[in-house]
Amino acid sequence: MAKVSVYNMEGKEVDSMELNDAVFAAPINEHLVHMAVVLQLANKRQGTQSAKTRSEVSGGGRKPWRQKGTGHARQGSTRSPQWTGGGVVFAPKPRDYSFKMNRKEKAAAIKSVLTSKVNENKLYVLDELKFDEAKTKKMVAVMNSLNVSKALVVTAEKDEDVLKVTGNLQEARAVASNSLNVYDMLKYDSVIMTKQAVEKIEEVYA
Repeated sequence: MAKVSVYNMEGKEVDSMELNDAVFAAPINEHLVHMAVVLQLANKRQGTQSAKTRSEVSGGGRKPWRQKGTGHARQGSTRSPQWTGGGVVFAPKPRDYSFKMNRKEKAAAIKSVLTSKVNENKLYVLDELKFDEAKTKKMVAVMNSLNVSKALVVTAEKDEDVLKVTGNLQEARAVASNSLNVYDMLKYDSVIMTKQAVEKIEEVYA
């Protein structure tokens, strides 16, 4: 089992913790990681883009000139795609971009990223994350003490104080352990977790 240091909010090492190899030393499957990112981005798409095909553009009912004898190429309508104001070839239409991944595939992708964060020493475990007042500068101080510039902060349960202190930071985002996802872990360079969050994640994915 891999061991990681446990830090306090001042960045001092106060303990160590053994990580479950089934979660934090899992085989890395790049294909599933890529698929999970595409899935998350695709599911966010509104899919409302729309343009008109030649059959939907108004006008162009009559033939612009006779078939032969003018010296021009033959034309059937001024609303053909090659005309200004004409319809769009294979015009985009509203559609649903979302697709699904199996639960086991999603779990494997999350474990792959968690493993890579451990291998790169980008996983930081805190003994606790509690603020006497919900101020952004408090979270900045925690990140500075860990020498982290961009971080995903993971708590065991949804924590309103942690959400508030990270809300104004472009370089930080807070999520509960049950909302952990591949895209956020890859977007933010480091992952900061509370001890309780690690235990919750191991319960779910081990």
